[in-house]
Amino acid sequence: MTATNPQDLAARYIAQWTEPDATRRRTAIESLWAEDGTHILQPPAEIREIAAGLGFDHPTLRAQGYDAIETRVTRSYEQFVEKGEFTFRPGTDAVLLDGLVQFRWDTVAVGSGEVVGGGLEILVLDADGRIRTDYMFPGA
Repeated sequence: MTATNPQDLAARYIAQWTEPDATRRRTAIESLWAEDGTHILQPPAEIREIAAGLGFDHPTLRAQGYDAIETRVTRSYEQFVEKGEFTFRPGTDAVLLDGLVQFRWDTVAVGSGEVVGGGLEILVLDADGRIRTDYMFPGA
């Protein structure tokens, strides 16, 4: 496996979510992710409750491949970052263990610098050090 600095990877991963330029965002995605990489999101509690009411025990949201991941990252950027209210930053706790990278991230209010949310990320890397699978746990 390619040598990977987990904190550097965490910083580059978070940077894709805050990149305002669509071309640079796509370039970041293609450099970070395996071509058929998958982003798996644990949905917010209200969505999990609705899904449970419909008989789904463990709902997840998925985006696979560069185009789907680009759509997901772009929608997140538009919803949270573009308006200038929030940004994301990686924690300083990234660790690498046997092809897995784990780190926490914060959602930060731009005006005050206050942490208003965040989550846990677990990345499964391929032999080239690119993201094969991304498990995102907002609020964790």
